Amino acid sequence: MQWLLERFASADPQRAAFVHKGQVCTYGQVSADIRRFTETLSRQGVSAGQTVVVLADYAPEVFSIILALASLKTMVVPMTRGSVIEESEALAISGCDHLIEFSPDGLSWALRPRSVPVSNALLDELRASVRAGLVLFSSGSTGKPKGMLHDFERVMDKFRVARTPVVAIPFLMLDHFGGINTILAITASLGTVVTAENRSIPTICEAIQNHRVELLPTTPSFLTLLAATDLAQRYDLSSLKRITYGTETMPQATLDRIRAKFPAVELQQTYGLSEVGVLRSQSRPDGSLWVRIGGSGFETEVRDGILWIRSDYRMLGYLNAASGFDAEGWFNTQDRVEVDGDYFRILGRVTDLINVGGQKVYPAEVEDVILALPNVADVVVVGEKHALLGQIVVAKIALHDAEPLSELRLRVRKACLAKLAAFKVPAKVELLDQEIYSARFKKMRR
Repeated sequence: MQWLLERFASADPQRAAFVHKGQVCTYGQVSADIRRFTETLSRQGVSAGQTVVVLADYAPEVFSIILALASLKTMVVPMTRGSVIEESEALAISGCDHLIEFSPDGLSWALRPRSVPVSNALLDELRASVRAGLVLFSSGSTGKPKGMLHDFERVMDKFRVARTPVVAIPFLMLDHFGGINTILAITASLGTVVTAENRSIPTICEAIQNHRVELLPTTPSFLTLLAATDLAQRYDLSSLKRITYGTETMPQATLDRIRAKFPAVELQQTYGLSEVGVLRSQSRPDGSLWVRIGGSGFETEVRDGILWIRSDYRMLGYLNAASGFDAEGWFNTQDRVEVDGDYFRILGRVTDLINVGGQKVYPAEVEDVILALPNVADVVVVGEKHALLGQIVVAKIALHDAEPLSELRLRVRKACLAKLAAFKVPAKVELLDQEIYSARFKKMRR
């Protein structure tokens, strides 16, 4: 990671690295903070091979302290107050020697000892190599959360080749691989990170307007909510040059609406997994969901309709589960895809499939039809247990304006029958009465 520290040190010291709570933090300040934190942490007993949990959200000093910990060759475990896993459960998997907790505004922090000894061969092997580690956790949507160990220095190496600097909001959180990937991508090219107080739509729009943000990396769920509002007209979002979206399947209806609202903005589908990293991507220019993925250090292969990836930036392994890689280093993404030449279309995660009497239904394809209907603001499609069929399709819908449920059910049935096989048509239509998004702004289907 020495190359990254040298890049920061060689930058114009007045160049904006962060805009946090309206205040600019320069690359000169970031370089000084990394040196200061490295010395301070070392004096306070933090040393190579130890595991340090950092409880914080985005802030300049949080980024600097994480890089200081990496330079000390520790195992870094970033967590947020909205983490997908409880702190005690996470520490039982990763272990812990020290805990650094930042105040909610990211301006002050405290280091305290937190001894949670864990014996793990993967951690021991990385410690023996005297390299920094990065531990992240899965959401546990298909079972118990898994701890993933990365060689942190190898994660950083992906960004050695500097790209055009941009002003961007890191939408995904620090405890998510996409969040770490985004903040490294921005800073490694000496761009500017604009932090947002929260991830509500008005807050994000205001940050884009006030700081002339050029890049918004986000999720389809966030874009679905944005498309259902008039905020794109109420705020000046003309600085946006590119919106990237990933982490879940994008409805074509949402993509069409966002294209209409932002005709001058490049919309780019991304693809990545915490286990293998984020691949380079290129959306097909026809406004569809077909995407070409790969790039240096990545290989793709389709087996029985499922996407497999081999990556130079893969995790070292799970800390609490068997390896997800085959003997040749390929990882089963569990994503079913269609292939058209060099392009893929992501149909959905195998674990999200609804099994209706032996017939397979991908929730995203049903959601796409319903989302295109008038007065529908959002929808989540899930499977519900059924004594005879195994499962039935259930659509839970949020409306712009009140509408009799009987009329809504009829509209949904007609629209779905016109475009989908009969077994894919929702057997139940309900109005949404609860939150359907996780802290990572992804739809919760369980």
